[in-house]
Amino acid sequence: MQVDPRGQRFAAVITTAVLAIVLVTGSAWLLAFQALVFAVAVAAGVRRSPYGLLFAWLIRPRLGPPQETEESAPPRFAQAVGLAFALLGLVGYLAVGTWLGVAATAFALLAAFLNAAFGLCLGCEMYLMMRRLTPVGRTP
Repeated sequence: MQVDPRGQRFAAVITTAVLAIVLVTGSAWLLAFQALVFAVAVAAGVRRSPYGLLFAWLIRPRLGPPQETEESAPPRFAQAVGLAFALLGLVGYLAVGTWLGVAATAFALLAAFLNAAFGLCLGCEMYLMMRRLTPVGRTP
């Protein structure tokens, strides 16, 4: 399945804002919300995630069709990486210590910001690297 890369950047902008607010406030509830958004994107696909639906309903009709699309697997993998960092952050904020929550959230924020500002999806790049290193016939 193909996805509109503009939708991924839109989602990254929202994610960047949410994670920045989490860092400023230390809100585990807001981080849990973002973890849920990541989980929906992993389970249902990035087009059916809350931010993907918001893009499809409000933004894409104003932009028109994309000039190019991209495979959905790399952004979906990136959402799984974001979910892992968000869950680690939740463990930090709720059980281990604020330092772990801040560190995990900061790493997720950095990745989201790079995608939002420069179109560099670190999770997508990780996925592609893993595909290159995986023997033929096996997928990560």
